[in-house]
Amino acid sequence: MSYGTALLVDDDRAGVVKTVMDNNPDMAEDMAGRIVDEATKFVIAASCSPGKNLTPSRVVDEGWHALILHTYLYSSLCARRGGYVHHSPGYNPRNYDPAILERTKTRIGELGFSVDSELWGPPGSDPVVVAAKCQHTEECAIMPMPPDPGPTD
Repeated sequence: MSYGTALLVDDDRAGVVKTVMDNNPDMAEDMAGRIVDEATKFVIAASCSPGKNLTPSRVVDEGWHALILHTYLYSSLCARRGGYVHHSPGYNPRNYDPAILERTKTRIGELGFSVDSELWGPPGSDPVVVAAKCQHTEECAIMPMPPDPGPTD
């Protein structure tokens, strides 16, 4: 199944890019945009992939944090694509797990999106320093909530 390339409408994307830039004052706008795009792809992949345990890189996590702050947009994005994706921070910088990042990138590709590989590297290879300090692995992988089945009466 492909969701196409429309990730966020322009005004919504601009607001999230601004949030990334506010949290990272020295970041160029084009880099913030790339981060937001990858974070949006990640959320879409995670929300429609129950049981796959996907996770973002540290750089992509910065965009995810920004998306979450736009609560209506974030909630709507998750609802349109599957289940709500909760954030479970992992603060141990040694938690790098290449297998889970590969699984996440593969899932994003399966959904028809290209992957900006430069933003999905191991710690220390990041093209930019970000404020996010989370480092997710299998133990703190992202598992979306299943959609509410509605009343059971």
